[in-house]
Amino acid sequence: MDSFFAQLSDSVQKARTLEDLTRPLLEMLEAVTGLESTYLTTVDLAEGMQHIIYARNSKDLQIPEGLSVPWGDTLCKRALDENRPFTDDVAGIWGDSGAARELGIQTYVSTPVRTDEGRLYGTLCAASSRRQPLTTEAQHVLGLFARLIEQHVERERLVEKLTRANDELHLLALTDVLTGLPNRRALMQELTRLKAVAQRTGCWLLVGAIDLDGFKQINDGHGHDAGDEFLRGISARLQAALRAGDVLARMGGDEFLVVGLGPRLSEDGESAATLLRQRLSTATVGRYHTTPTVIDYDGASVGVVCLDPQRTGAEEALRQSDAAMYRVKLERRRSAGH
Repeated sequence: MDSFFAQLSDSVQKARTLEDLTRPLLEMLEAVTGLESTYLTTVDLAEGMQHIIYARNSKDLQIPEGLSVPWGDTLCKRALDENRPFTDDVAGIWGDSGAARELGIQTYVSTPVRTDEGRLYGTLCAASSRRQPLTTEAQHVLGLFARLIEQHVERERLVEKLTRANDELHLLALTDVLTGLPNRRALMQELTRLKAVAQRTGCWLLVGAIDLDGFKQINDGHGHDAGDEFLRGISARLQAALRAGDVLARMGGDEFLVVGLGPRLSEDGESAATLLRQRLSTATVGRYHTTPTVIDYDGASVGVVCLDPQRTGAEEALRQSDAAMYRVKLERRRSAGH
């Protein structure tokens, strides 16, 4: 018995996955019960199916791992419904079970495996093609193993929840809440990545700064809710104007930035920057339906530069695109003044 608990302790400590835990438990369960087949199942009550996920077969009786059967016709369900966890007379008690006849099961023992909420996860079972008594010790071991599996399943579920929550927090940290666009932090990561791609492929790096002229007047005149709707509308139109591979981010307030790859360095990068600037600028012009008003907008100031990725760092790229945008803004003011 000491060697049994030593093996059990070793298996529990080393297990990293449910399979790591279950396979040695099935081997020990076979030794304790003397039954030919031991196996763990999951039960999908919504689909009405039972799935044998891990199985150990030592003699003539073969319980196929990976087998899926209708839950309503299983010995496990009958055992639960009738509160009969063990029988060595399957043919006499459940003679109408087609699965039992087909597999040749004569002795059968099962215990449910449940989640912390009490929901049925599956069953831990053992079976034999011959009549075999079940000792009290074996019944206790079966229950102990089921509890160990329950704890591991809950631990895996908790790790999965924590991982999903961490992924969501990471995404939130990189996302502008109002528009759903990447934020400044995410943009700097993308800028670094695209700069490396541009270096590797020998392409120009295009960086565009966008400032929403007159946004303060929109906010002051129509309210912050209308201003928020306007920002979301702008972001949607800018996204629709992007090329494949371009990245649009909201840098904060009424400032946006676009980063993308241009043509090869041997080709005309300035023309590509001009075309991108015109497309983004045109995209922002038009009518925006907000609550409680309609805003006719003359368009944003957009400055786009083409940069040699070998010679320009990320901060310098932002500075140059910002300077290009302010040159456009100044020119628009001068034109409006005339």
